[in-house]
Amino acid sequence: MTYTSTIGLEIHAHLKTRTKMFCGCINDFNEKHPNINVCPICLGHPGTMPVINKKAIEAVLKLGMVLNAEIPETSKFDRKNYFYPDLPKGYQISQYDKPLVIGGELNGVKITRIHLEEDAARLVHQTKNLKLPPKADPPQAEKTKGYSLVDFNRAGVPLMELVTEPVIKSGKEAVDFAKELQLILRYLEISDADMEKGQLRIEANISLQPEIPNPKSQIPNKSQIQNSKLGTKVEIKNLNSFRAVQDAINYEIKRQTEVLDKGEQVIHETRGWDENKKSTVSQRSKEEAHDYRYFPEPDLPPLDFNESNAINLRKLRTEIPELPADKRKRFIEEYRLSSEQAEELVSEPTIAQYFEESVSELDADLRGLDADQRGQKDNEKKAEAMMLLFNYLTSDVRGLANEKGVSVKEINITPENFADLIILIFNKEITSRLAKDILKEMSLTGLDPRRIIQEKGLSQVSDEETIKKTIQEIINTNQKAVEDYKKGKENALQFLFGQAMGKLKGQANPDVLRNLLQEELRE
Repeated sequence: MTYTSTIGLEIHAHLKTRTKMFCGCINDFNEKHPNINVCPICLGHPGTMPVINKKAIEAVLKLGMVLNAEIPETSKFDRKNYFYPDLPKGYQISQYDKPLVIGGELNGVKITRIHLEEDAARLVHQTKNLKLPPKADPPQAEKTKGYSLVDFNRAGVPLMELVTEPVIKSGKEAVDFAKELQLILRYLEISDADMEKGQLRIEANISLQPEIPNPKSQIPNKSQIQNSKLGTKVEIKNLNSFRAVQDAINYEIKRQTEVLDKGEQVIHETRGWDENKKSTVSQRSKEEAHDYRYFPEPDLPPLDFNESNAINLRKLRTEIPELPADKRKRFIEEYRLSSEQAEELVSEPTIAQYFEESVSELDADLRGLDADQRGQKDNEKKAEAMMLLFNYLTSDVRGLANEKGVSVKEINITPENFADLIILIFNKEITSRLAKDILKEMSLTGLDPRRIIQEKGLSQVSDEETIKKTIQEIINTNQKAVEDYKKGKENALQFLFGQAMGKLKGQANPDVLRNLLQEELRE
């Protein structure tokens, strides 16, 4: 039998606020020392009173505006009760029936709601045996096979949860949605949304139902009509990479299909993803809303956005920057990039910003070119130089940033100096090989390329006598390659060219060198 898959996503994202959700502790996800950013409030001590983080509320409202969602007039927080070692209070402050954001849409996927809550602590599981006191008897020592530690630095961190409608049909569609949401969170600067660090966590709800045949070709039987409703939902928890999201959804569709084909029932449960086995594994039966015994949080007042001292929604709208979809379109139209090139830039906000700042500097430099160069068509000239800039940015500059483990905006090369380097390459004042060396020096020193060239004596060699002398030395020491070239082997020419360029330390004008080399070989 053929089945239709129905998928809904629950996406959690840590918000990029200075302090935690309900207390003044620092919200520092990179803190390596356990239990440093803690206080009686986020540790759940009796008698403590939470206070709402206004910046976290504003962050969620901004996202709602971007997704064309409804911002209700009022909202409130609730207590979600459950007991687990990483939940210090025995309940989580969350939102139930009055979330901050209702509805919305992204990539054609309808959104149910976005609400705000506090994150739990982090459990650290140790597999080594505990070090027991010397007097511990052997039976006790044998029973001790491992232990878990709790780090409360994460307890109370603002956590946004977005829930989609069950309208997604495939693993790829789910990943496309999640990637675009991640990008929007980064452009709004409300979350770094780094999945590797656990700042973005995805859960997928998957169900299958029999596909009803086209009524014009076949009349469905009674059993098919009864089974046409959404099937039993299975939730896959804590998927921490986009690959895991797609693989887990695809596996679960296959698993449920096999269960239904055997005439068995899919169990309503929570499952996890085993990356090593590439399969989902059963964890526990799925809880319903009533299992959490939700009730309004008594220590926090309801939120009324109509009050004069409430959040200024109009001001929040003015703070929303250009979003990925608009930037893609503009990059293609304004800079004549392909959709793939635009996507490569837009997918990293810092790269996109660096590109625009560098292009702006490049425009100013191009206006200062020599008269004979200004004779070219301005648009063609700009397009050629800009494409040169795009290639060096997405390969060499990004590579240097990755080596240092920083973003391109944190690298030592300013957009102004980078544009200056591109002009030097564009004018053929330096070779591509030399440009790479200069770029590396720029990243180490922060100096502009012209100063580096001057201080290190790296100016391009165009003097024909110097180049001819080097060519003669290369010809004299590589007679076999010379003979191969004269026999029609073009690779031999490239070999000799490379030898000569190496001898000249990459500083020879490549066009002059190639022409003179061919002249010498013809004699």
